[in-house]
Amino acid sequence: MTEDHRPIALVMALRGQGILDPRVLSAMERTPRDLFVDAPFEAAAYENSALPIACGQTISQPYIVAYMSEALEVTEKHRVLEIGTGSGYQAAILSKLCRMVYSIERHRPLLQAAEGRFKALKLHNVVTRHGDGLKGWPEQAPFDRIILTAVVPEIPAEILAQLKPGGILIAPVGQAPGSERFSQHLVKIMQTESGPKWDTLIPVVFVPMVPGVPKEVRKSDGEESKI
Repeated sequence: MTEDHRPIALVMALRGQGILDPRVLSAMERTPRDLFVDAPFEAAAYENSALPIACGQTISQPYIVAYMSEALEVTEKHRVLEIGTGSGYQAAILSKLCRMVYSIERHRPLLQAAEGRFKALKLHNVVTRHGDGLKGWPEQAPFDRIILTAVVPEIPAEILAQLKPGGILIAPVGQAPGSERFSQHLVKIMQTESGPKWDTLIPVVFVPMVPGVPKEVRKSDGEESKI
């Protein structure tokens, strides 16, 4: 069996785009992205582009995953809240950088598939929950870091309240694709003693974050499991 050089090529491409954190690059290299894409797109798994997944969602472009992970400034002692599990790829990257990842997903089929991937990769520091991500995870708050993986028009106060003093939140903020004033940017919020400090980073394109849980898959709110 020949060695797959695609992860190394991806890391080299990310370095060329300015991703320099060695821990982030190592996590990207060691996480098999082909495990997180649907079968029709396996050949494109290591291309630096977003790909469609189930429930009308996407797996983010590797550069954006790496950029957001680097901007979070995660250490091995941190507890990270991820809102929007999706395929599980971002959570898998973060699991190699922090102590614990708490990931919320509103689409149960997506969450179940992601949980299977976490189990296959033996990622024991990822805890998942099926529920409304816009409410966060108050029972486990406060968090050292928070990351949103879908766009919001503004950061919900309920989410920001779950960020520790000195913590960092990364999220795409702006209008959803298809709206008349479509525009999105990543923002970085640092929780300081004098209040939240905002920095605008780069333009992005994310699917919108939707409140609630789809009725067709709703069984019980707040259900959680540890892989």
